[in-house]
Amino acid sequence: MKKNHFLALCLSLFVVGNSFGWGKTGHRVVGQIAEWHLSNKALKNIGQILGPESLAMSANWMDEIRSDNAYSYTYTWHYLTVHEGRGYQPELQEKDGDAYEVMQKLIDELKNHPLSDNKKAENIRMLVHIVGDLHQPLHVGTGEDKGGNEVDVYYFNQKTNLHTVWDSKIIDHQQLSFTEWSAHLNRRADQKTVDKLQAAPFSQWLSEAVQLRAIVYNLPESKRLSYRYDYETVSIIEERLLAGGIRLAGILNDIYG
Repeated sequence: MKKNHFLALCLSLFVVGNSFGWGKTGHRVVGQIAEWHLSNKALKNIGQILGPESLAMSANWMDEIRSDNAYSYTYTWHYLTVHEGRGYQPELQEKDGDAYEVMQKLIDELKNHPLSDNKKAENIRMLVHIVGDLHQPLHVGTGEDKGGNEVDVYYFNQKTNLHTVWDSKIIDHQQLSFTEWSAHLNRRADQKTVDKLQAAPFSQWLSEAVQLRAIVYNLPESKRLSYRYDYETVSIIEERLLAGGIRLAGILNDIYG
């Protein structure tokens, strides 16, 4: 009986582990870039809530709490479904909530409602994570393959799935720390780029993700991915991480700046 319980636990962790948004490095990059673009006022106000915890180190909290059954209701909050040629359609989303709906709710609560310090910190951690997820193209899915989780591929001869390749494998293959990634990408963040990214409405976020599907799903017949696929996609991942961080900073500056 104990053995069966252990195997079930391992299986559940495997399933959850393969449906995260960006891996730990990617989420920390989004958080770090955002922190560098906070106004002084926003940085101070957020610091009073999170204490010594940086946005980078808070970015993976929402994945980590999946191990707590008390937060099982958040499982669907990491993604949403968008059909080709369409915008956000509430009727297509999960009944327990989706990334866009929850993002709007978190922002509204932080801006307009009295919250305890613990609730404020939890909302900020979730917001950091969800904005990152919305910039991972496979978290704005077609509704047909669980965001690429059902697309089996080999990445440098290791069997995996397309979602995991975009979550972490391409990022980790560059062998950079999250601070190195962040510094590398932030060199592109001139004021014109920041203004353009932060001015984009949410409908554009979705349009960007949908337009990237042709590249994301451009797989060889063998489903074996290596240097060529990396070469064709790493610049997209860089742009997505930078956009996520800059837009997150814009949201937090609007709330706290």
